[in-house]
This record gives sequence, structure tokens and C-alpha cells, in this order.
Amino acid sequence: MTPDLMSFDHPLTRLVVGLLCVFAFVGLNGLVLVWVERKVAGHVQLRPGPLHVGPYGLLQPIVDAVKLIGKQLAMPAGADKYLYWAAPLLAFAPVTVCFLPLPFDPALAPMRLNTGLVLILAFSGLGVLSLILAGWGSNNKWGLLGAARSVAQSVAYEVPLLLSVMAVALTAGSLDLYEITTQQGAWPWQWYGVKNPLAFFIFLVCAVAETNRAPFDLPEAESELTAGFHTEYSGMGFGLFFLAEYASMIVVSGVAAALFLGGWQGPFLPGILWFLVKVYAILLLMIWMRWTYPRVRFDQLLNLSWKWLTPLALIDLVLVVIVAGFGG
Repeated sequence: MTPDLMSFDHPLTRLVVGLLCVFAFVGLNGLVLVWVERKVAGHVQLRPGPLHVGPYGLLQPIVDAVKLIGKQLAMPAGADKYLYWAAPLLAFAPVTVCFLPLPFDPALAPMRLNTGLVLILAFSGLGVLSLILAGWGSNNKWGLLGAARSVAQSVAYEVPLLLSVMAVALTAGSLDLYEITTQQGAWPWQWYGVKNPLAFFIFLVCAVAETNRAPFDLPEAESELTAGFHTEYSGMGFGLFFLAEYASMIVVSGVAAALFLGGWQGPFLPGILWFLVKVYAILLLMIWMRWTYPRVRFDQLLNLSWKWLTPLALIDLVLVVIVAGFGG
């Protein structure tokens, strides 16, 4: 019997409700991470960070959001208006879809797919297209240079990232994030990140690069390119790029938690709490890296991927295939 459209058992209803929850989560998460990042930056640089707007500066992100919403949306002369306005939408829209297959909890599955991992990798790859459109459509040389950098960086780091993901998928024998999580246990020695630390390390480095976070934030390097691909964006045009970056950080942290840290698996606490603890631990690591390490040069960025991470990821994948073959 086909479930009624108004029933939560209907796939379309689950999809719509899941997307609404994702939008709410992305907005709330953006406010939280802005405050956390500014506080971490302050402590790393021996400053207090946000302090005066609300207790401990907790209301500062809300004030910043209101300021962004109230700013005028201006388009530079000579820009391609269709590409210019399509870019921030294309940056934000695909990343929201990537939340749907994430295994927050065994009972919380907005869209469970046998190929959920493939869906996330496919939609996350659209992010670089938005940067290209932003740089080209802005009619700005700094934006165009930032877009060119983003293409080279994305191509370079997607290769070792995919190889590290393949190593886990071959070990688990599945592309379903729920199935991969289920095959791991509640204790650290049962996680794939402990069994295959090289793949975990490669994935983390590539995830930082794919989300354009420092020390790999070359597409927007403000010391060289003003603001790179989003130089000509103001107000919520910039705000959508900003939200998309934080949403992408959550997605890659969620995938890392599911593939390498056992996902919702953990002792004593509810599954969703364990998943969020692992996700935000990875997020704090990414924020700490941004305010600790200096930005690398572009040749160093590409050399790290093609000369080190890609060969190491290939060696790791071959070893996984050999071990899986003997184990089978």
C-alpha cells in the first residue's frame, strides 16, 4: 500500500521535511560557528574576541547577520548579471542536498541511499563551479584569478580525497553511509580512522583544501587578490558564499565522522549526540588550523597534492585491496 503524501513515511514528505530541517540547521550552525571561530581566533592571538554584544559576545553573529541582510546588493558595471547572481545560489543550494544522506542517528534518516556517499561527492563538486561563475561573471581580474586557482585546487585535491574514500568503501563493501557506520563499533579501536589512519589523515587534509580553508584558502587570498572570487559581492551575495563555506565544513566533518570515527556509535550517550560531538571536534580542528598555520604558496599547495597525497592515497588503496583480498 502506497503511503499517503501527508504521512511522514512518504519519501517526498521526508525529503521536504529533511530540507527544511537542513535550512534551519545551516542557519543556526552559521551563527554558532561565527561566534566560535572569532573566539578561537581571539584566544589564539591573545585577544578576548567578541565580548560586548550580549553576554560573552553571543549576540554578535546575529548583529552581523542583520547587517549583511540590510546591505545593498550592488553589481559592478560590465558584469554578466546572470552568472553574477547565479554564483552565490549555486554555491549554497547543492551543499544543502549533501546533508540529506548524512547518518546523524540510526533513527534519523532524511534520505537513506545505497549510494549516499556518491551523492555527496557529486553535489559537493558543484561548489567549484559557483566559484568559476563568480570570478568570471564579476568582470574583475582578482575574481578571475581566484576562480582559476579554485579550479586547479579542486582538481588537485579531489583525486586523493576520492582515493581515501574508496579505501573505506572497499573495506566496508558499501557506499551507504549508514551501512559503513554500522560496521564500526562504539570504541575507537573499532573505527576505520584507527584501522586506516593514513586514509583518515589524507581525507582531513583534502577536506580543508576542498572547503577553501586556511592554510589552503588561495582562491580568496586577501593579501594577494583583495578577496578573490567574491571581491565584487556584498550583502547577502557574500553572505551565501559565507554560509556555503560553513555548511561545506559541516558536510565534510559529517562524512569524516561517518567514514572514520564510527558516526553515531559511542558508549552511554544517544547516537545523535555522539555524531555531533565528533563533527564539532573536527570543525574545531579546522578552525584551529586556520588561525595557527600561515597560508601556503600556490606551488606548495599543488605539490603537496600531486607529489605526496595522491601517491600515498594510491599506495593506501592498493594495500586495502590486498588486505581485503586475503581477508576474503
